[in-house]
Amino acid sequence: MIDFVIPWVDGNDPEWQKEKAHYNPSSMSESGSAVRYRDWDNLQYWFRGVEKFTPWVNKIHFITWGHIPSWLNTDHPKLNIVNHRDYIPEKYLPTFSSHTIELNMHRISGLSEQFVYFNDDMFITKPMKEEEFFKNGLPCDTFGLNCIYFGHDSAGHFNGSNMEVINTEFKNKKAIKKRDFRKWFNIKNGLKINVKTAMLNMWEWFPGFHYNHLPTSFLKETFDEVWEKYYDVLDKTSNDKFRRESNVNQWLMKYWQLCTGKYSVRSDKFGNCFHISEENFDELCRAISKQKYEMICVNDTPRTINFDEKKQIVNGCFEKILPDKSGFEV
Repeated sequence: MIDFVIPWVDGNDPEWQKEKAHYNPSSMSESGSAVRYRDWDNLQYWFRGVEKFTPWVNKIHFITWGHIPSWLNTDHPKLNIVNHRDYIPEKYLPTFSSHTIELNMHRISGLSEQFVYFNDDMFITKPMKEEEFFKNGLPCDTFGLNCIYFGHDSAGHFNGSNMEVINTEFKNKKAIKKRDFRKWFNIKNGLKINVKTAMLNMWEWFPGFHYNHLPTSFLKETFDEVWEKYYDVLDKTSNDKFRRESNVNQWLMKYWQLCTGKYSVRSDKFGNCFHISEENFDELCRAISKQKYEMICVNDTPRTINFDEKKQIVNGCFEKILPDKSGFEV
């Protein structure tokens, strides 16, 4: 039994903007704020993709500050509308941090032990089987060592905080490699990832992990375990109303599963993330229209110029492969 979890916010809602500005008046003028919250108006294609290509999903937990798309069929038997206050401890509310929303997901009432976490810019565009997310009860993932990129508007700082926890908890990398050698150096990981892992394997500590910015399969028990062992770290992050460079994020749970060996090897060729720019926009549109991947991430960036025009073109590509309304639409 596998559930999907997806958060969504209507960044144009004046009430939400008012509350956000109350806790951080400067937040509405941040350079990255518009990009993070502007709406591509394509959430309906996420639901259409789920219904058409993964009809086996048990439940969809739709996390919201209180916003409900006007077209959403809230009576659908597979849909669970989850308000922040329904699962996030009161002391962390209100929150405008994706980290708080994500790190507490395991508290959602009725959430299955096996679940897949999506951002609202990650879409399913081809049929997928349950075994592509979980195999023999273990989340499917791709292992690879990598260096952390620290750059403007990057997630490097969060990743660094994640690795501080990982290298505190897992001190003997050689023992973990010996246990999971066939997972670390598996043909499914791909030659490039395996070579990079071999090159970065000379250090005793973990430098970082391969991350493909696509939906992640999780076990609830992973969240329980990390919260039990590193409550102070997660509590500190969850207490921040807005994201801070010192925060950890939900990637910590992914990395924890990799280090404990609680995963089944999967190639990451099933999907691709496009950080939208002028250089890759045509490639993105072709990938959607021709259903090149099973899953695709349409990641908005400050380099996404002529936003309204780009939005219309991207949504036209989705309409081409998912023209029919789903049961999640009224």
